[in-house]
Amino acid sequence: MAAQPAERSFDVIVVGAGIMGSCAAHAAASRGARVLLLEQFDLLHQRGSSHGESRTIRATYPQPHYPPMVHLSRRLWDDAQRDSGYAVLTPTPHLDLGPRDDPAFVASVANGGATVLAPAAADAPRPAWAEAFRVPDGWAAASSELGGVMKATKAVAMFQALAAKLGAVVRDRAEVVDVARQGEGPTTIVVKTATGEEFHGAKCIITVGAWTSKLVKSVTGADLPVQPLHTLICYWKVKPGHERELTTEAGFPTFASYGVPYIYSTPSMEYPGLIKIAMHGGPPCDPDGRDWAIGPGEDGLVEPVARWIDEVMPGHVETAGGPVVRQACMYSMTPDEDFVIDFLGGEEFGRDVVVGAGFSGHGFKMGPAVGRILAEMALDGESRTAAEAGVELRHFGIRRFDGNPTGNARSY
Repeated sequence: MAAQPAERSFDVIVVGAGIMGSCAAHAAASRGARVLLLEQFDLLHQRGSSHGESRTIRATYPQPHYPPMVHLSRRLWDDAQRDSGYAVLTPTPHLDLGPRDDPAFVASVANGGATVLAPAAADAPRPAWAEAFRVPDGWAAASSELGGVMKATKAVAMFQALAAKLGAVVRDRAEVVDVARQGEGPTTIVVKTATGEEFHGAKCIITVGAWTSKLVKSVTGADLPVQPLHTLICYWKVKPGHERELTTEAGFPTFASYGVPYIYSTPSMEYPGLIKIAMHGGPPCDPDGRDWAIGPGEDGLVEPVARWIDEVMPGHVETAGGPVVRQACMYSMTPDEDFVIDFLGGEEFGRDVVVGAGFSGHGFKMGPAVGRILAEMALDGESRTAAEAGVELRHFGIRRFDGNPTGNARSY
């Protein structure tokens, strides 16, 4: 059972206990703040975007504003693992593949400091794992040292435990239905739950993932364009004789393949003899009315991956019969796939309510950095850590969608 709050007033109330909310609660508690972390479902549930076996970390992004955040987050992952006494992140190399003239691929390699690998036919040193890939004509491959696999559910649990150890109150089965300002004094932000409970805070951080648009709409009447998407995690059978080659123990990398479709993968780790290779994206969904069926209707998230495997990794991964394991998950997608990290604003909330949302299928790796930034924005009205790390928060403002529904969308 989650701890029951002995009081109803806090310095910071964090709504949503996925990776972002758990990291924010930990960061605020580490500052000595009295913190309440509320989760609408059971802790570590599988109904959102922070559960599961694995996530990747990489610094190769076409947008230059993400590598500094990844590097900051990588340091904070190490700090949290040190404080907890156990590991949730297994370092690996990272590989990017794509058409050599694809602007997003070229920008990612440059921004992430990756090294282009020599072609297989060239007389130049190549890592042993490179032989698992048959790079198509006109494509290139680039490797970088900053890669790794994070145990997702274990990582969320780690930050919740660290927050609780620092005095944060963690409460599940507490669905928040309203956030408002009432009265005067130091704790005027009132958070109400579906069961009628009220909690008072000086500050509030909203990190409810796929439920962000619904909550923000009910609280402010504003439309925040964060669209939940249904996506599918696929694990495929490694062909006999290659099981060892594709593991983290053998140094096999996480990888991403640019173009259409965008493919990503972790080494064989969670399920012996299987490797996770999946497609980025999926169809829109309602987080409160999802079709949990996994079957023929999801071929649009499976067949493109199978075709990619048959072209790029035919000697190492089996596609006959489809993926061995399929796991449903959700993205919270903004139109430009950039995050939302901003004050909710307006006359009612000003700088006392902060929103972190729209992490669009690539935010988990940056959870510790996002959590630290959200906590500092709530407590201080600005993030010194972001400024010191070179993280430009202007890219993540809510107002970017005013009169411009595509936000930061760009072509590379």
